[in-house]
Amino acid sequence: MHVLIVEDEKTLAYEMADFLKKAFYVCDLAHTLEKGIESVSINRYDFILIDLGLPDGDGLDMLHQVKAYNPEAAIIILTARGNLEDRVKGLDLGADDYLAKPFYLLELQSRMQAIARRKFNIKEELIPLGDFQVDLQKRLLLYGHETIELSRKEFDLLSYLLLHKNRVLTRMQLSEHIWGTLAVDDFDSNYIDAHIKNIRKKLNAWASTDWLETVRGVGYRIKIQ
Repeated sequence: MHVLIVEDEKTLAYEMADFLKKAFYVCDLAHTLEKGIESVSINRYDFILIDLGLPDGDGLDMLHQVKAYNPEAAIIILTARGNLEDRVKGLDLGADDYLAKPFYLLELQSRMQAIARRKFNIKEELIPLGDFQVDLQKRLLLYGHETIELSRKEFDLLSYLLLHKNRVLTRMQLSEHIWGTLAVDDFDSNYIDAHIKNIRKKLNAWASTDWLETVRGVGYRIKIQ
């Protein structure tokens, strides 16, 4: 998933990004309010982590821009300011959670995972996918008791489509949320197509993948009940 970290403490920002990248997130950094607003106006994010005490303004002022440009993004406020008024205001403006500094990076990841489970209504550890099952936490694709080997990007692509099941996702959306870049030419588009082809080939050796649909001229969709 694509994450924007808006944090002026550069050491902390890089530590967060390095930690989340190891957990298979794609991270962008912004160290000022202006750069954060610019980033959300250009890119689409799954998570936006916002520090309130930015050098050129209050992070709360960014929430309006996030809701305008990235209405589906989940927002976590990060701040050393512990007063109740800021917490309530942030949540009222649409933030999904509030994490006081200093915090453990594992706690941040846990909060993000909890938000994702609520957002995508994930109630079980194993998510059914046709004749297969997906464990998002352990990053496993299972057929019965057998584990099917996927590359990191193949699993990212399949799981992102699964989280947005029954919704058509364009090649541009898939590229931006999984690779962190827009598919602006045929090379990028074909790169995604090649991954889908590889996924189908690996899974079809075990069972049908009729649920993985190509929407001609648009993108892909996982269509399941």
